[in-house]
Amino acid sequence: MSQYSGYEAIKQAFGLARGEGRAALIPFFTAGYPTLSVLADLIRAAEEAGADLVEIGIPFSDPLADGPVLQRAAGEALAAGVTIDQIFSALSRLPVGAPRIFLTYVNPVLRRGYAGFAHQAADVGMAGAVVPDLPWVESGALSREFDKRQLALVPLVAPTSTSQHLRNISTSKGFIYGVSVTGVTGSRSGIDVGVTNMVQRIKAMTDLPVAIGFGISTPEHARAIGEIADGVIVGSALTEALMAEQGNLAKTAYEFLRPMRKALDHV
Repeated sequence: MSQYSGYEAIKQAFGLARGEGRAALIPFFTAGYPTLSVLADLIRAAEEAGADLVEIGIPFSDPLADGPVLQRAAGEALAAGVTIDQIFSALSRLPVGAPRIFLTYVNPVLRRGYAGFAHQAADVGMAGAVVPDLPWVESGALSREFDKRQLALVPLVAPTSTSQHLRNISTSKGFIYGVSVTGVTGSRSGIDVGVTNMVQRIKAMTDLPVAIGFGISTPEHARAIGEIADGVIVGSALTEALMAEQGNLAKTAYEFLRPMRKALDHV
């Protein structure tokens, strides 16, 4: 259990993983899929499997960074009537555990107002957020509201990101979210050969940890990414496993994530 909150909790989580000689494991769950009531059990199972941080997606009608699997999960959550207020309420009841980070899109944030969203996120114990459709050069207002509450606004970097973008994000908080491919989320058969170069470019600009997501599907993928990066983000493949399971979803999440954590332990 972390003694810190906000981006200090993120820093501690990556530091503890680094101290154990491995990359951090970061699973992703869509809040409300398959139901909002199971979110607490999924997070607890992920923590028991060895997750160091947990990313929580706020379902949105136009999730442009997400592939078919996460689009389906978000669509089903929205069709069931899941709202942001319900998500905040559910998170407020969770015990302190691994740092939690939202993945959301800018429209839901704008609807609440930057200050209001940041206040509520901090109030329910979130450590930060990723906002894929908010260009970093336009993120200053939200970043300032996050800073007031010690939350991390996590920037994204793609293989095609310019050196100027890397310089712009070098003073951000928390960690850098590296996108392993130029495209949307989804399971893939292998890791793009350009990831190593991307991580090296990021690390030349900042001391922040670099976590890689998009396409990590197997323990072998996790091990490969763990050799070059500070964190491994797993979303679509984990959600596919949950979609295929009609019974104990928490057990499914644990059994999916545990081999990934073991793979990172043996990098």
